[in-house]
Amino acid sequence: MPWSKNDYPASMKNLEPDVREKAIEIANALLRDDTDEGRAIAIATAQARKAVNGDDNDRPRYEVKAREEDWVLLKENGERAIFSEETKDALLEKAKPYVNDHNGILSIYQEDGDLDSTLYE
Repeated sequence: MPWSKNDYPASMKNLEPDVREKAIEIANALLRDDTDEGRAIAIATAQARKAVNGDDNDRPRYEVKAREEDWVLLKENGERAIFSEETKDALLEKAKPYVNDHNGILSIYQEDGDLDSTLYE
């Protein structure tokens, strides 16, 4: 079933409206070409961000990192926490919508400081 402005995957709800519209257009085209739904959403979101916002170098980068007694969301190379929570999961609930609203890229680190994953590239 094709998606529309009013009926789209939940994972697209926090995208900027113009990015979401482009992502819906791309995802529908991918579905017509028999691409798996999950892959279509991921590919469409990434391509829509590039098409609407340009190069990733222009987008803010954020990091989720462990501190001594809590987890924090920081702007890349920043010192002040945007959010802090006792657990990584609680922080990610706040961080993901925030980074999406700011059209950013989110790097998530493990407790030992190793990079775990990067979202919204």
